[in-house]
Parts: sequence; C-alpha cells; structure tokens
Amino acid sequence: MTDTPENGAAEAPAAPQITSRVLAQYIRDMSFENILAQKGVTGDAQPEIQVQVNLDARKRKAENQFEVITKLNITSKTKEKEEPLFVLEIEYAGVFHVEGVPEDQMHPYLLIECPRITFPFLRRIVSDVTRDGGFPPLNLETIDFLALYRSELARRAETEKATVN
Repeated sequence: MTDTPENGAAEAPAAPQITSRVLAQYIRDMSFENILAQKGVTGDAQPEIQVQVNLDARKRKAENQFEVITKLNITSKTKEKEEPLFVLEIEYAGVFHVEGVPEDQMHPYLLIECPRITFPFLRRIVSDVTRDGGFPPLNLETIDFLALYRSELARRAETEKATVN
C-alpha cells in the first residue's frame, strides 16, 4: 500500500518558497531644476508633465543580493508655449535579498516586483521635491511595471528583428 492523500490523488511537488527582503533604499542621484524661477515664464503657466521611466537591475557581490534602480526623468512645460517649468531627474535604488526565484524568472521578478515595492517611497520623494521646489506637489500615478516590462521586451524583439533583416 502506498501513501496517498485521502482523495487518492498523488501530491504535486511543492513550488519553491520565494523570500524577498528589502535591505536598503536610497537616492543614487537626483537633480531638480526650477527653470520657471530662473528664466520666468510669460502668460498662463498651465503645466503639461511628461514622465519617462527606466529600470536597471544588477547582481551585488553578496549572495542573493540585487540592486534595482528606478530612473525617472520628469519634465514640466507650459501647455500653450511649451516653455519649460522644471526638470526632475532621479535614480532611486533598492537593495533586495531574493531567494527561491527560478533563474529564468529572476529578470522579470527584479524588474517588476522590486520596483513595485520601492515605488511608493519614490512617489513621496517626487512629491516632496516638487513641492519644496516651488510647485504644487506632483503625485505620480501608479506605474504598471508589468506593462513596462512587456513593452520593453517587445521593443527589444523589434530591434533584433530589424537588425537581422
């Protein structure tokens, strides 16, 4: 007689247990330029804001440690004349200890899950910096890191396809 669960089905092998901890978060680099105060803007200063997001992840020397960097380039211009109001460039990093993620899933894990964890802190910094820089606080909308990851994969596939042909 073999050991089986009461329903008669064999037990499936257990999925690996994923553990992830944030070891540190910090601003790697930041620049805020208040162009409005420096040059002045004429007319209605109704802002139009553009946010560019880039992600980077790298293995650290310590075992199972990774640094994930979210880079934002935020520009604000007037809607009417497109005169610049401010530019904010920030690189925000998180150091993570990650175990149990299969090697083929590590890249998406680092570029999707890790930025999700640090984003609320980055959002608060952006809000504080824009407010302290003389503008209304900029409250960034939540970034869909899964969609960002997928679009980057599609962009890379198109680039490879174009270079092969």
